[in-house]
Amino acid sequence: MKEYDKVRDVLNTLLEELNNRLDNITHDVRHDQNPLEHDFAEQATQNENNEVIDQLGNSARAEIEQIKLAISNIDNGCYGICEQCAEPISKERLAAVPFTSQCIKCASQAGPKH
Repeated sequence: MKEYDKVRDVLNTLLEELNNRLDNITHDVRHDQNPLEHDFAEQATQNENNEVIDQLGNSARAEIEQIKLAISNIDNGCYGICEQCAEPISKERLAAVPFTSQCIKCASQAGPKH
């Protein structure tokens, strides 16, 4: 759809950035550059950091899936339609969160999902 070519470009850029971030997170958790310390206390600190980094990775994975869905919806003509109530999603909401799949009303009822 021509109407959403710019949105598609933005989504593809976001997708590329998130994939790069996820690669960096994966390398950090695997300690590709910096092996685990020999000191037990330092290892405990590193493991705590790994948990935080892993949560960031999980968030990135979830956002990647939302972006892929939004791109798919652009391709099949369903972009901008709420998956919950099938009403149009406001242009302001799409501008703020281009990968959202719900209108503001349904999103506020469902919780923290975009």
